[in-house]
Amino acid sequence: MHVILIPGFWLDGDSWAPVTRALRDAGHTAHPLTLPGLRRRDTNRATVTLADHIAAVVAVVDALTHVEADGSENGGEDEDERPTPRIALVAHSGGGPIAHAVADARPTCLARIVHVDTVPLPNGMPINTDLPTIDGEIPLPGWSVFDDEDLVDLTGELRTWFQEIAIPQPALIATTPQSLSTPARFSVPATVICCEFPADQVREWMSEGAPFATELAQLTDLELVDLPTGHWPQFTKPTELSNAIITALHRT
Repeated sequence: MHVILIPGFWLDGDSWAPVTRALRDAGHTAHPLTLPGLRRRDTNRATVTLADHIAAVVAVVDALTHVEADGSENGGEDEDERPTPRIALVAHSGGGPIAHAVADARPTCLARIVHVDTVPLPNGMPINTDLPTIDGEIPLPGWSVFDDEDLVDLTGELRTWFQEIAIPQPALIATTPQSLSTPARFSVPATVICCEFPADQVREWMSEGAPFATELAQLTDLELVDLPTGHWPQFTKPTELSNAIITALHRT
């Protein structure tokens, strides 16, 4: 399966390195992405929009869809008769709403979305308007900004390393409301790997109608998987995270 890896805030495609290796060892083709504005620190990212990030992922989905269609046994037949592309998205944190927007744009192209300590946000809700913004970008803030649940297992050594690799996030990604319009997005199978909060807590939020969980509650094929750790399992528990992702892909 083609697996597109979407990083969370402040991170590039290399942040998925342990997961990328594990996916390739398991026979999948991994595509770790570095989204617009996250390639270098010395760049103007104030004008990079949420639509830019969504479009960057959609472009990869489209390219892989064409590759699979051209290589299928039915490659010369009607597009409607071609098999469903084997493309999955794996998204961490702020990448989750981006992955869901891609499902809104290309619902028939995706076999599954794996949300890593994140959920798909509903139409009209921004990803995070509380992070401190400086000149159109959001630098990685001090650790005191994060909740204790975020920082579980994130050792002093990992925190130092994270600060060294972190790239400021374009502010518009965090503050622009989600724009969704295609009901077929609800039919894309999804797995949520629950790290900060257990799956039972997520189910409770869904049943109570918590605003951020209303989109999640409408998915027709949803599984919740517990992986107890902090908000960055690709750093704190990379082996366990890789196994959980691979298991979800095998169930697809």
